[in-house]
Amino acid sequence: MAMPGTGSNYEILTREDFSDVTYLLEVRHPRMARAAKPGQFVIVMSHAEGERIPLTIADFDRDKGTITLVIQAVGKTTREMQRDCLAGTHLHALVGPMGIPSHIGEAKKVLCVGGGLGVAPVFPQARGFKEAGAYVIGVVGFRNRDLVFWEDKFGAVCDELIVCTDDGSAGVKGNVTEGMRQAIEKHPDIDECIAIGPPVMMKFAAETTRPHGIKTMVSLNPVMVDGTGMCGGCRVKLDSGIKFACVDGPDFNGHEVDFDDLMSRLGRYREVEQKATARFEESCHMREEFVAASAQEASKD
Repeated sequence: MAMPGTGSNYEILTREDFSDVTYLLEVRHPRMARAAKPGQFVIVMSHAEGERIPLTIADFDRDKGTITLVIQAVGKTTREMQRDCLAGTHLHALVGPMGIPSHIGEAKKVLCVGGGLGVAPVFPQARGFKEAGAYVIGVVGFRNRDLVFWEDKFGAVCDELIVCTDDGSAGVKGNVTEGMRQAIEKHPDIDECIAIGPPVMMKFAAETTRPHGIKTMVSLNPVMVDGTGMCGGCRVKLDSGIKFACVDGPDFNGHEVDFDDLMSRLGRYREVEQKATARFEESCHMREEFVAASAQEASKD
């Protein structure tokens, strides 16, 4: 089985596991770190025969020359990366930064909302607004306390931070919309909201801000192939027409996005993804059996 290539320069310096499915990779790429801006993404190949997948840049450090990716192992490729991408290994390909950077304007008070894996990519936005002089209110949501990560990082760039958990084991009980309602009630003068997370979360975040007339930007991550606008796979439907997330986004006005269409498109390849994951699990099981059998034979010698 192919492993991440050691001939590239995209060395993984740090690997951190937040849970059994969520992990962080800090990758050395000085040029990309200098060029990266909040809201942008990269396309990654873990090995030469691997799938090209888009991942939002969760952090970048210009001094260290690194970019940070936070990944959730939900399908064949991300589970394969979870197994193989360890500190000291290398990514085969890393292209970016791609997409239009988030507009860090002159908003005086901003609500930055992240749900689940969306917590990671909303961090550069929160930091960017803070550096621009805005009062930043962070709302981050997780299923339970055990899945909470980066609370300290957000605390360093947010003037207020509301942690939400579905089961109430940490912070406010409920999803991010409950935290958003509390923030809006306390701060009726919020100028802008940034919401990143699963499509259904972003949909309800946009509906939470709509009655208050708060500008709400969301980051969309539909099915993407080439990342240059040529394949058309990442098209999204807005009130103003069809756009491509890779070149027109990934940030869009959440009050204009047809989230139902987006979620329908994301589900079209679910059967193919499930079959690929099943084949990967079978190969992993066979690999484990082979290793165990080899170890048993070696013990007899």
